[in-house]
Amino acid sequence: MSVTDDAFELYDLRVEAVIPEGKPIYCGARPGDHFELHGEMLKLPVGQGFSIYSISAVLPLLAAKQRETHRNDWMTSDAEIACPDPNCASRLRIVRTGKRRFSHADTTAVPLPSESEQ
Repeated sequence: MSVTDDAFELYDLRVEAVIPEGKPIYCGARPGDHFELHGEMLKLPVGQGFSIYSISAVLPLLAAKQRETHRNDWMTSDAEIACPDPNCASRLRIVRTGKRRFSHADTTAVPLPSESEQ
């Protein structure tokens, strides 16, 4: 990376509700429900809601899933998170859908460290 290149990449993510047929669902999720994460922006389809409790279960993992991970890291392979309600059979599946480039300077006021500080 050159000194003037402050670009980095993150994966776009799609978080999909997985609804097992014939099992009880208490979180309000329906087949096809999903949201997307582009950088720090969470996007819901028009007219669709999502349980804040379900989002809270997956939220701590999203920043790690956006980043490149080692092929042997469990974060690379494991993609389904259980609904936080132990009586609900739904899960959330995190899918990497593409990469997006960002500029360090456009995402924070903190400057990059100089080469002597690294």
